[in-house]
Amino acid sequence: RRAGAPLPGMVLGPVAALGRTLAEPLAALTDLPAFDTSAMDGWAVAGPGPWRLTGRVLAGERCRPLADGEAVEIATGAQLPPGATGVLRREHGLVEPAHAEPGDGGDGGLLRGAVGPGQDVRPRGQECRCGDELLPAGTVVTPAVLGLASAAGHDALTVRRRPTVELLVLGDELQESGLPGPGRVRDALGPLLPPLLAAAGAEVLGRRYVRDDFGLLRDAIRHSPADVVLTTGGTAAGPVDFLHAALEATGGHLLVDGVAVRPGHPMLLAELPGGRRLVGLPGNPLAAVAGTVTLALPLLAALSGRPTGAGRERIERAAVDLPGHPADTRLLPVVRREDGVAPLAFDGPAMLRGLALAEALAVVPPGGVPAGGRTELLTLP
Repeated sequence: RRAGAPLPGMVLGPVAALGRTLAEPLAALTDLPAFDTSAMDGWAVAGPGPWRLTGRVLAGERCRPLADGEAVEIATGAQLPPGATGVLRREHGLVEPAHAEPGDGGDGGLLRGAVGPGQDVRPRGQECRCGDELLPAGTVVTPAVLGLASAAGHDALTVRRRPTVELLVLGDELQESGLPGPGRVRDALGPLLPPLLAAAGAEVLGRRYVRDDFGLLRDAIRHSPADVVLTTGGTAAGPVDFLHAALEATGGHLLVDGVAVRPGHPMLLAELPGGRRLVGLPGNPLAAVAGTVTLALPLLAALSGRPTGAGRERIERAAVDLPGHPADTRLLPVVRREDGVAPLAFDGPAMLRGLALAEALAVVPPGGVPAGGRTELLTLP
C-alpha cells in the first residue's frame, strides 16, 4: 500500500512490451473474426444439397454471392461467400464428376453430403466485438497477450514503465568467484536475486559490492538512480550493520523495521527522498529470499500495476507435520506430493539446498501445522 501509484504508462511496440504490464485495459479495435469465416477446409454451400460446384475461395479472397444449390471449395479461415448457409467438411463430402446425373451437374461437378445451418462457420464477432474489453489493466504481457492484441488490431500497447532496481551486496567477507579463502564466503545472493527481480517485472540496473563502511553505504544509497534500492546484509544490530544509520543519514523513513517471521525477521522497508524505496534484506540466503518474496516482490508488483497477491494460493492439506516457530510465522520450503505438501531438509536461514528443490514456501503459523491441516503457499517465481 505504501508503494503509491503505479509507475507511468508508455506506448511500446510488441517486442518491447513483452513482460511489462498493461497500463490500461486492452480493447478490441475490430470484431473477431472480422467477417464470417470457414472453420474447416471443405465447401461453402447455399441451401439444401446436392450442390453444383462453381469455383473456390481461398483465405484473403472474396467470392461472389452464392445462390441456393451452389457451392464453392473453401479453405480454413477464408471469408464465407454471401448467401452461404454452412460449410461441408472435406471428409464428409462426395464430389461426382460433371454430368454424372443428367440434369443435376455442372462444369465443376456435383457435391453431395449433409450439413446443417451454420455448421463449421465462425460467425463475425464470435470471439469479441469492436470495443469489447479483452484484458484488464494490470495484466502481464505474455506472448499470448501479444498474439491477442495483434489479432484485435493493435500495433502497440500502453504498458507501465518497469521499476528499476539496484542491488547493493554488503560485506567484506564476500567473494565473487573461486573457492572461498579463510574467513571468506562465496556470494550466493548476487547471482540469485537479479533473476527473481526480473521475473517480477523489474529492470535490474546492476549490482554493486559495498564494503562494510558507513560512508560507502550512505553514498551508495544516496546516489542510486533506481526506483528501488535492494540491500543484502546490515539489517540487524551487529558491529558492522550500518544500514539503519545510513538510512537516517540519507533522509530515509522506515516503514517496516523487522517482521515476525523466520527466517528473515530483520528485513526492512524504507522510503527514500525523491519517492524511491529501499528494501533491506538479511544477509543469510534463505532469509533474504523470504524478504524478497514478502517485501520486494509485492512492492515491485505495485509499482508495475500488477496484483500484489498473485503469488499466493491455498492448498488442501499438509502431508506431514509442518514444524513452526514458537512465536513467529515460519516460511518453510516445501514440495507438492499427492497427499499434500511436505517440508524439505536443509531449511536453515543460511542454507539454499532445500530452496533449490522447493516448489513454494509454506506459510506456517506459530506452533506449526499438523498433518492434514491447511497451509498457505507463497509460490516462487
